[in-house]
Amino acid sequence: MSEGWQGGSTRRWRRTRAYVLTRDLERCRAHADGWCAQVEGEHLCTGVAALTGPDAGHAHHTLGKAVTGDDPRHIVAACAPCNLHIGDPAKSSDPPNKAVTRWI
Repeated sequence: MSEGWQGGSTRRWRRTRAYVLTRDLERCRAHADGWCAQVEGEHLCTGVAALTGPDAGHAHHTLGKAVTGDDPRHIVAACAPCNLHIGDPAKSSDPPNKAVTRWI
């Protein structure tokens, strides 16, 4: 369970989540070949099956909930394995840069 939902979800969040899942499922079905990508990265949710199968139903905050709140413009439908693998995007950062001191 997300740290943000320890006390349970709110009615407002459940409406937002339902809207996002319905919106993205319709977007997938609109593709002629039935393919769509919602979450980019090492794992990739693709197609209607990822949004309707047994692992469906997660709503992924693309920039992190702390950054955008529950704005549906920054939330996409995702399967459980992808959403849980990615975690909170705001908590993961690029590795530190290594200074180049000499060019060869």
